[in-house]
Amino acid sequence: MSLRVPVHYDVASTLCYVAHRTLPRLAETLHELEIELVWQPLDLARLLGWRRGGPIEGHRRQNALAVAEEFGVALRMPSHWLDSRRAMAFGLAQRNPAVAASWRERVFSAVFEEGRSIDRDDELARLARELGLTLDPAAIDAGLDELARLTEQARDAEVTGVPTFQLGAWPLGGIQSDETMRSILGRWADRQRRLR
Repeated sequence: MSLRVPVHYDVASTLCYVAHRTLPRLAETLHELEIELVWQPLDLARLLGWRRGGPIEGHRRQNALAVAEEFGVALRMPSHWLDSRRAMAFGLAQRNPAVAASWRERVFSAVFEEGRSIDRDDELARLARELGLTLDPAAIDAGLDELARLTEQARDAEVTGVPTFQLGAWPLGGIQSDETMRSILGRWADRQRRLR
């Protein structure tokens, strides 16, 4: 039986994009440990009180770019904090996990590879059409409610940033090296199975 590890993320986050690009390198380890990563969106601006549309500059920008360089991930970092709520709400509305994963990939690549904005519905509609999907306002509204709930649930679990790997009651924040992630996940998985 696989162990599920929620990965709290926001598609506006540069560090989440880096995690999205580097975590596939752990696929063999995750398979051996029988761990399933479950990408779970949250609204980081709501969680941390950040201003939507505010500039990303200074230490925050330098740190994110340094992490991307350290992990060998080329990207185009937005100049301001994008309002990602509607993009993530539409992803939540996709009940098929494969479709939701395709949407997450498309949004991440649009923002961090193509420099596109996800603040506007017309841009989200274009991205949806590329995947053969239709942007449904009612589904987005329902997804926004779910996103708010997931954000508060993450706050209750003491998540203070993204990406955060929820290892039971322990939130592991940030991106670690492949070796560190293998070690942490291996010890956690062993402990979980011993406790069963």
